Amino acid sequence: MKKLFGLAIVLLSFTTYAQDAAKAKVLLNEVNAKVKGYQNIGIDFKYVLKNTSENINQETRGDVVIEGDKYLLNILGVTRIFDGKTLYTINPEDEEVTISKNNTEDENTITPSKMLSFYQEGYNYAMDIVQNVNGRKIQYVKLTPMDSNSEIKQVLLGIDAQTKHIYNLIEVGKNGTQTTLTVNSFKTNEPISKTLFTFDANKYKGYYINKLD
Repeated sequence: MKKLFGLAIVLLSFTTYAQDAAKAKVLLNEVNAKVKGYQNIGIDFKYVLKNTSENINQETRGDVVIEGDKYLLNILGVTRIFDGKTLYTINPEDEEVTISKNNTEDENTITPSKMLSFYQEGYNYAMDIVQNVNGRKIQYVKLTPMDSNSEIKQVLLGIDAQTKHIYNLIEVGKNGTQTTLTVNSFKTNEPISKTLFTFDANKYKGYYINKLD
């Protein structure tokens, strides 16, 4: 009898988990469909990096414009332009432009361009807490990497339940580092220049050009 009761508990837990994961997947699919429906997206955001044991607490702001696979990202004084084929990383402080044929962003760094799509593969999903943020209902989804060797412990993705827009993303590393990216403004289908995602070498005369490929 005890064995049957134990089995029933296990089956019930598995069923609940499966239903929870299915709800999370549906919500993430709605977010992805909403994002893909826009011609372009402009985001202003706050980026916070914390590690208590290492006494690290950094906060900065940035902005990004995304159109399909292309984007223009400004963060930490560095500009990244991805034209769909080539990534240009412009560092005015070092007067250096790094050019790569691929969109080789650091896999351990959260950026808005990855924020909108990273969750589509490589993660297990589960619904998490709901928070009220200035009258907005924010539903969190917990994402756990399928790869046990991943440096990421978990990611919490906060989604506005009404607009299906991402509100924030909290990544917790196995080393204790917590990175939070919070969206301050989310604009869509704004008129943008045809050359916004085009690198103009004439603007960076005298810069060291570092070609990685």
